[in-house]
Amino acid sequence: MNQKRKLTPGAIATAVIVIAIYAAVFISEQFLPPTSMLFTVLKKGATYALVAVSMNLLNGFTGLFSLGQAGFMLIGAYIYAVLTIPVSQRAAVYQYYDGGIIQFALPVIPAILLAGLLAALCALLIGLPVLRLKSDYLAIATLGFAEIMRSIFQWDKLGPITNGSNMLRLFPTFNDFNIKNANGEVVVYLSTLIPFLIAGVCIFIIVLLIRSTYGRAFIAIRDDEVAAEAMGINLAHHKRLAFCISSFFAGVGGAMLAMYMNSVQAKSFTSAMTYEILLIVVIGGIGSVTGSCISSFLFVACSEWWLRFLDQKQVIGSFEVPLLRNGFRLVVFSIIIMIVVLFFRKGIMGDKELWDLFNKKKKKEGAKG
Repeated sequence: MNQKRKLTPGAIATAVIVIAIYAAVFISEQFLPPTSMLFTVLKKGATYALVAVSMNLLNGFTGLFSLGQAGFMLIGAYIYAVLTIPVSQRAAVYQYYDGGIIQFALPVIPAILLAGLLAALCALLIGLPVLRLKSDYLAIATLGFAEIMRSIFQWDKLGPITNGSNMLRLFPTFNDFNIKNANGEVVVYLSTLIPFLIAGVCIFIIVLLIRSTYGRAFIAIRDDEVAAEAMGINLAHHKRLAFCISSFFAGVGGAMLAMYMNSVQAKSFTSAMTYEILLIVVIGGIGSVTGSCISSFLFVACSEWWLRFLDQKQVIGSFEVPLLRNGFRLVVFSIIIMIVVLFFRKGIMGDKELWDLFNKKKKKEGAKG
């Protein structure tokens, strides 16, 4: 007979913390000014958290060193934007291409799902030859794919679909989820809660996958491919599966990033974006979903908010604080990253999850009793 799994103290505590965070986000959004930098950090942090977890699924749990995340995000962002621009606005967006070829608009949720599916389809096609490579060679190949995608989407021949090197805009964004009254005034703000909900559902699915038999197969491949194959695990199949799933959620993250930025342009999805995501994964802990989520918000908060004052000259009385000028923020930010990496060799969480910490405390209390 199958025994029902009991909820562990760690799972219950994690659920309570997550619910409390969602409640705090919703309440703060109703009372704080909508222009507060806090909401900018939360929206971008939620987007980066999803992409970082998707990259961790591939790099941390399966052991495949891929650097193509920006390419899949670009595909997701463009697919979402192209499919959701209202027909009445397409002439203004595609002004150099006679309004574009596509003359219909999809709802937001189906467009997000299609963005992820087409990113996964591209991953399946390139994964057939690329996943034969290992380590640095796989990283270079996937990085090259991302750069090729950026060039293709700016190709003038595809202008009637992608708008060439011009910007895509006027599609639904997070602000469109705010509830308004008959006068057009916002009565309930949801523009920050929505990215949290989308990212939360996707990350929850990834966690379920990791804890399933497929997830255990991914981890076995990461630990020892020879032993995994000897146990009957189809290496090629599971590698392709991990690659496609990771790319699907990267595509969804790209759609979320488009909604955050309010516009899409291929030149924004550079290799530097992939390096940022990789840095978030390393800082949080390779093989830790919780670590990727925490480090995403810390990374965005430091780079976008907390260290902003370092880029501006500060004068105290008649004394001008030295070094503070445009670009100094990045210097300090780099030093902070170096310190974190030196003192946290395995990242903030290592390979542990939030629920593991609570379960560990419970075990210690039981041992003492």
